[in-house]
Amino acid sequence: MQPLYLLSLLNGMFGTITLSLLTILCGGVAGFVIALARISPLRTVAMAAIAYIQIFQGIPLLVQMGLAYFGPLLLGFDSVPPLAAATLAMSVFASAYLGQIWYGCLISVAKPQWEAAECLGLSRWQRMRRVILPQAVRIATPATVGFLVIIVKNTSVSSMVVGYHELTYNAKVINNATFEPFLYFGLAGLLYFLICYPLSVQSRRLERKFNVGNR
Repeated sequence: MQPLYLLSLLNGMFGTITLSLLTILCGGVAGFVIALARISPLRTVAMAAIAYIQIFQGIPLLVQMGLAYFGPLLLGFDSVPPLAAATLAMSVFASAYLGQIWYGCLISVAKPQWEAAECLGLSRWQRMRRVILPQAVRIATPATVGFLVIIVKNTSVSSMVVGYHELTYNAKVINNATFEPFLYFGLAGLLYFLICYPLSVQSRRLERKFNVGNR
């Protein structure tokens, strides 16, 4: 195996990590807003959040990639950088799922906890920050980390539409030049594992940490 090919795979791994981090950041912020909107006392806001989740969970990520990449071109904008288009599509996709996951965790907090916080005279944001969110985070950790692993693996879709150079894309290019699919796709699989395994380990640590009080 030539060092140049190994370097290309490592560059692809860096592209995968970059896109994953941007998606987690942007999609996480948007997902948190969606989750709060779902529990809003304003019916219009809650219905808008439901519609957002239903629409973007119902559209395949591949299609969203195409819309994010080619949509601005049809509207007269200049070319969209592949990383920007991939980040936009994956952030919207992730926010719809994270919003639903975190909404479920928020409403899983026992109702007496909500009522007790309200009796203390706390504002809505204080109730959320001091009472509800700490308990919801404990519930949300396993599902959230599991979805983060899915985000990492879904970055491979970006090369199919927008041509973003991530790990799978670089492995495919190398295979086309060497005709050694088992070697290079196997190495790509190993690098994906090296990215995802620490997430699973950290998830178990957080679960143990948050459950100390329940032992």
